[in-house]
Amino acid sequence: MKTAPESTQGTGTPDRWQSAGHLAVLAATACWATSGIFVSFIMASSNVSALALAFWRDLFTFAILFVSLRLLRPNWLRVQRSDLKWLAGLGSIGVGTFHVFWNLNVMLNGVAVATVQQAAMPAIVSVTAWLLWREPLTVRKMAAIILTFTGTLLVTGLDALGEISLSLPGLLVGLATPVTYAAYSLFGKPVAGRYRPLAILTYGFGFGALTLLPFQFFTPQPWPVPNLAWVYFAILIAFCTIIPFAAYMFGLGRLPASVAGTLAMAEIPFAAFYAYVLLGERLVSTQLAGAALVVGGVLLLFWRRRPGSQNRGIRVQRESANGQEIEVVC
Repeated sequence: MKTAPESTQGTGTPDRWQSAGHLAVLAATACWATSGIFVSFIMASSNVSALALAFWRDLFTFAILFVSLRLLRPNWLRVQRSDLKWLAGLGSIGVGTFHVFWNLNVMLNGVAVATVQQAAMPAIVSVTAWLLWREPLTVRKMAAIILTFTGTLLVTGLDALGEISLSLPGLLVGLATPVTYAAYSLFGKPVAGRYRPLAILTYGFGFGALTLLPFQFFTPQPWPVPNLAWVYFAILIAFCTIIPFAAYMFGLGRLPASVAGTLAMAEIPFAAFYAYVLLGERLVSTQLAGAALVVGGVLLLFWRRRPGSQNRGIRVQRESANGQEIEVVC
């Protein structure tokens, strides 16, 4: 059975490392939640398509990171050849392909349905992490997943979902969206504790740009770009891309992939809050209740057992890599 690197296993990580991981992922979601606002500003101030914007976002992010690290920390860019498969999967599937399916999902199904379908990501990550690395599927994790998914459903709006009729292409794209979204956590987990987060992002966004490059031959490219759009684009690269992706990768190195993936759903209430404060969008009672459920699911992952209860629970015998039997308490 394959295992994640020892430094990324959450079981032996000190509490302060886990707390830092939780806060890093939440900080990442707070930044990610603003990306939709700046993407809408860019599209409103320039004639750029969503597919072209995704490509230039990935390419500029890669270029800035690569040049910066090459000049300041060139040793960070050194990776083992055996890890290139993880970095390529992270970039081509978790970044590039996800952007393609997300854009198609929004076009075919609308933002509301696409957001709910994307919220299936934590469940996919949890099950896959259990199969690959034996991360325990505890009752607490499953309850957090259910709370965050239900909350996302309510925040998105049940009335909007009721008016949608999914076609076969829309259904297939909707299934591919959370799978490719989950790939970022799954492919990033094996390398998160081995390399610097900025180095991982450099390779990830480089492979992501390569994945999106062929689509650009069939996509209109905006030129010239208004100065205001360049300002919004710079904010999108720095505040909505480099900072949150690096923070998430930092947290992923200190948390189980299933926990980090579920915490990422905090982006939903953050986005709703920003839309209310910055864009003047009204939040109805069901959306507020949904936001509360998502927050509840996130807080559930912060819950700690009492010191005297660490030996309680279900004991499972599992064979370790060296053939010895070890006892795990769930």
